[in-house]
Amino acid sequence: MPNIALELGKQTAHFGVTSAYGEAQDINGVTLVPVALAWTGFGGGSDETGNGGGGGGGYAIPVGAYIRKGDDLRFEPNLVSLLAVAIPFVWVAGRALSRVIRALKK
Repeated sequence: MPNIALELGKQTAHFGVTSAYGEAQDINGVTLVPVALAWTGFGGGSDETGNGGGGGGGYAIPVGAYIRKGDDLRFEPNLVSLLAVAIPFVWVAGRALSRVIRALKK
């Protein structure tokens, strides 16, 4: 019996980028290649009587796109995603730094 979770994982390897941005596009000699962070997970199981179940899910964050025009290649970030990731990171870093300073004062 094939491992269904492994098969689903192989089939959805590129799903995150495709769902966040779509496929690479070529418009008037300019190529846009999307970039995204993606997580997918699947699971399943059964009991002694043969009853089973499973499920899965995923999440994708669009990071930006590579833009190629002739010999020029550059990365254009998605500013909304950058802010969504940066704001919690700055909050956690500031909170950790304040605790370190407070501990050093004692």
